[in-house]
Amino acid sequence: MDANVIWNDGLHFTASATSGFKVELDADPGSGGQDKGFRPLEMLAVGLAGCTAMDVLSIIRKKRQDVTGFDVSVHAAQRDQHPHVFTAAEILYRIRGHAVDEAAVLRAIELSALTYCPAQAMLSGVFPIALRYEIYEDLDGDEKLVRQGVWQPHAG
Repeated sequence: MDANVIWNDGLHFTASATSGFKVELDADPGSGGQDKGFRPLEMLAVGLAGCTAMDVLSIIRKKRQDVTGFDVSVHAAQRDQHPHVFTAAEILYRIRGHAVDEAAVLRAIELSALTYCPAQAMLSGVFPIALRYEIYEDLDGDEKLVRQGVWQPHAG
């Protein structure tokens, strides 16, 4: 995989990678930027969320779950001093659907965490990542929380 950033002005860059897609990067005005794009560290959190989201959704759909909505949030704590590295993260999977099986969701999270998501595999070696989930029953435009919990690896 290759990545490239091209300077535009100030601290504004246009980034691209092997896929050919582009994304704007910048800093906040207090740091000399102009707020024209993602902060580079935000891209790490977005990459983590996207990587595990694609895995989990793909797996629960293969398990024939009737999913009508799905989103993944990452909250990353950062060190107060420079460099402001991530010190811990929590991933929250929100699944909406009809009679979604909790065991299928747990297995999908497990497979993403331990087998498929390279972003999670790399980052979990540097800081702890908690994995939470919420399952909602889709009630034709409304939703009801029916299950929630934390996935944890089994002690071996």
